[in-house]
Amino acid sequence: MMNNNVSKHLSFYCVGLSYKKADAETRGKFSLDAIAKTRALEQAKNEGIESILVTSTCNRTEIYGFAEHPFQLIKLICDNSQGTVNAFQEVGFVYKNQEAINHIFRVGTGLDSQILGDFEIISQIKTSFTHSKSFGLINAFTERLVNAVIQASKKIKTETEISSGATSVSFASVQYIIKNIENIGNKNILLFGTGKIGRNTCENLVKHTKNDHITLINRTKDKAEKLAGKLNLIVKDYSELHLELQKADVVVVATGAQNPTVDKAILNLKKPLLILDLSIPKNVNENVEEVEGVTLVHMDYLSQLTDETLENRKKHIPAAEAIIEEIKEEFLVWTKGRKFAPTINALKAKLNEIKNSELNFQSKKISDFNEEQAEIISNRIIQKITTHFANHLKEDDTMVDESIEWIEKVFKINTLAK
Repeated sequence: MMNNNVSKHLSFYCVGLSYKKADAETRGKFSLDAIAKTRALEQAKNEGIESILVTSTCNRTEIYGFAEHPFQLIKLICDNSQGTVNAFQEVGFVYKNQEAINHIFRVGTGLDSQILGDFEIISQIKTSFTHSKSFGLINAFTERLVNAVIQASKKIKTETEISSGATSVSFASVQYIIKNIENIGNKNILLFGTGKIGRNTCENLVKHTKNDHITLINRTKDKAEKLAGKLNLIVKDYSELHLELQKADVVVVATGAQNPTVDKAILNLKKPLLILDLSIPKNVNENVEEVEGVTLVHMDYLSQLTDETLENRKKHIPAAEAIIEEIKEEFLVWTKGRKFAPTINALKAKLNEIKNSELNFQSKKISDFNEEQAEIISNRIIQKITTHFANHLKEDDTMVDESIEWIEKVFKINTLAK
């Protein structure tokens, strides 16, 4: 399954971990922020890895790339996060060649998302691709693969209803709040963190609760002010967080900090408080539950909430899978062609070499030898022979590697890349 510029002893791998086996705390230890991703790419380049894609979201951390052994890629994750190899062995996965290709298609099209049909991951893959390309760490195989996944994602989104209805972590959060807090329109809501999940949650809160008592706090105040301006909300300084926590009835924490920013030490409550932690790693210390009246809900629980929307989405899985198979097949045909193209070209060159030698011999031996006609006939024969070999190599049941080896051995040709 490899690009013909990739040495034949390399394989295409996907290594990583996801919500399926790793809980939020473990995923947090293996998460890679922007700086860590850059370090991983620099390390990969220094170690001679020629094509790599690094993705890290709240639900997964994955690396796709070519390597002699998957440990080369696992090491990149562990060296640039707080995760360990031992911990990875417990919760991580390794996919090779076809399995790795299958996996990226399912991830990029939302079929492997914690909430079925969530297409946010495709934008992460695009960003990761651009980042890797800026380091010169994308080869033709990976570029073609990512483009195929993007194509499948677009087609599934437009031709199926697998992403219909509003079901996401941010929407599930608002649903939970509405169901569990009476008179939510009159309650004080504090949103701490205005990243992507924070922004989406905030917009859903405004839309579905009709609440005008929403306060925003962010470490970078201008980001909060920008969001607040759009939604006509209140903004407070980060230094006032402990004061605003006392006033709130509901707190949504969606920051990107590596360590907890909210714990029981800064809570001095006189009324019940619901805290939703939508951060990876967790940004609310579990000791807040020791404070009377506090209810803590983490993103993992919210992600497990299913409703009619999710059930309806499941009906569209077969249609989505059919689209994936169609586009994946096109990609595999392309990879197969690239794999044997050097051998077919070398075979054609070898046959032309034999032809030229024979025509030269016959032109000297036969007095009225028509070299022009012989050239035309010979070229047509060579074309038919190479086409027969190419068609054989394209067949689904052909053992391509063995066939290439046989052709090269019989005709005494050699190609450096496969």
